[in-house]
Amino acid sequence: MNVFYTFIIFEDIKLKNNVLSSIRSFKEKPNVFDNFKSEVVVESPGRINLIGEHTDYNEGFVLPTAIDKKIILKFQKNHTENFCRIYSETFNTGFEFQLDKAFEKGSDWENYILGVVKELQYHSSKLEGFDCLIESRLPVGAGISSSAALECGIASGLNELFDLGLDKLDIVKLSQKAENEFVGSNCGIMDQYSSVMSKEDHIILLDCRSLKSEFIPADFKDCKLLLLNTNVSHNLADSDYNSRREECEAAVAIIQKEMPEIKSVRDLSFEILNRFKDQLTGKMYERCLYVLKENERVLSAVKTLKSGSLKSFGDLMYSSHEGLQHNYEVSCPELDFLVDYSRDKEFIYGSRMMGGGFGGCTINLIEKDKIDDYIEEVSSAYFNKFNIKLDAISVHPDEGTKIFKK
Repeated sequence: MNVFYTFIIFEDIKLKNNVLSSIRSFKEKPNVFDNFKSEVVVESPGRINLIGEHTDYNEGFVLPTAIDKKIILKFQKNHTENFCRIYSETFNTGFEFQLDKAFEKGSDWENYILGVVKELQYHSSKLEGFDCLIESRLPVGAGISSSAALECGIASGLNELFDLGLDKLDIVKLSQKAENEFVGSNCGIMDQYSSVMSKEDHIILLDCRSLKSEFIPADFKDCKLLLLNTNVSHNLADSDYNSRREECEAAVAIIQKEMPEIKSVRDLSFEILNRFKDQLTGKMYERCLYVLKENERVLSAVKTLKSGSLKSFGDLMYSSHEGLQHNYEVSCPELDFLVDYSRDKEFIYGSRMMGGGFGGCTINLIEKDKIDDYIEEVSSAYFNKFNIKLDAISVHPDEGTKIFKK
């Protein structure tokens, strides 16, 4: 073979291998983490959403808060220009990458970090090599947004470590953008906003269009919030989550042809939706109908919380689940079973699926002194039905991202 072409082929193989090796996963914990002296520590919380599911990317209203379950991230500069190393103590795995090389997609959890780092590079040239040690106290796949907690924790920590000058809202927006564009999940802004912005003992009424918020005191009297984790995650979750957004956007595009002022489902009324019903597919109509009703439920829920009418609040939770089950079609048999099982319990005021759907948790408003007995009862019934163990998580509304600098 011609020496020149041999050289070209060899160099091309080297280049490809260099790109592929720009992200390297490893299992063994690097020695640098044994006596880790963190310069910045971040506590990044998961979130719950009391009501208002799948409304955020339709520019509607939501009612979330951060919770007292968190991811702990510890950062230190490693005095290199580009070398970065991440290790998860929870999963005993890690990866390393170079800031000056193209980011190839890694495993699921790696992508949330890489997407955020990529966004930070767009905002600032001050980012340099770092090491990060992660401990997660959030169950993955439970619908309490461990992904947003990880994104916002990474962004907040690096912003503090390298003095990048980003404010809290910048952190929220770039974390959402990372999930949309690098990870490929077309989520709204609720998860990131509540993870960063929440106040202890409060619920956020968030307008996802204007990002105006109101903090509502979380006065549940003799009740607490209990999450019941189905421990299932159906394979269609990611693709069907994105397809729901696409169906809403397709409906808006059809209506816009005659009413260009309609920018999202948020702008519709029941009257306008019914006027265009014959031009929409059945799925499009049902998705939009759900969003309009859910927005109404969120605003009604705020009034019930302010008035202290927890029974009325619980009724809205049940109505929300029925809409998610029948109109938006993002529930699953396991979630429906847990919601239905709670209905005849006088000490449970409300229950609904929470999160993107197709698995994850139900959120239940339940009297405190009945929690332990109910967990035992419902866990047994759930196991008998599905042969799956149920996880119960009692949660409390808590503060958003906390940063400690040493």
